[in-house]
Amino acid sequence: MVEMLVKSKVKEAVKAIDEEMRVSPEFYDALEAELKVLIEKAVKRAQAEGKKTLYARHV
Repeated sequence: MVEMLVKSKVKEAVKAIDEEMRVSPEFYDALEAELKVLIEKAVKRAQAEGKKTLYARHV
């Protein structure tokens, strides 16, 4: 799978919510998998509309 996440940015986002929270390596893998599913669903919605561009409404 193509790595889509910037781990430092994910960690930064987590720290912005809870300064003491840490991120395990498995979390990044699970988040990547969820992101891939979200993108696949968005592509299918766009295709169902006959679109070749993803818009916010497809998420």
